[in-house]
Amino acid sequence: MDAMDLMLHHVGVLVKDIAAAAKDYTERLGYELKSGVIHDPRQTAYVQFLRLPGDRVYLELVSPDRATSKLTNALNKGGGLNHVCYATLDIEQTCSQLRAQRLFQISAPVPAVAFNGRRIAWFMGPDQLLMELVERGPENEL
Repeated sequence: MDAMDLMLHHVGVLVKDIAAAAKDYTERLGYELKSGVIHDPRQTAYVQFLRLPGDRVYLELVSPDRATSKLTNALNKGGGLNHVCYATLDIEQTCSQLRAQRLFQISAPVPAVAFNGRRIAWFMGPDQLLMELVERGPENEL
């Protein structure tokens, strides 16, 4: 099988309060805010991206947008590490390769608000950690 063209893009952390979590990460660890709070109704979430100075990988703070959000149950169990996201040049090909590796595809590629309409897809592997794919974008965009 051909090697997959993946780059670590971000780590998603599920939090109850994005503003409080962002304040904590910026004050204690020196993270910088790289976006405002973004609402993605398709993902039933609010998100905000942070990054350490000089780093290429983002930290994504994620919070449910309503009580019936698909994230609420995980938050009620304590939140924390939610997913790892990889950027890829060809999301369709990467999805196919991951399915061939017996990863379970949760959702087909769909446009994402946080990424200016670039598509994302979701997978679950045997380790039970959610994996997100995002189409790679320009260097100056999330």
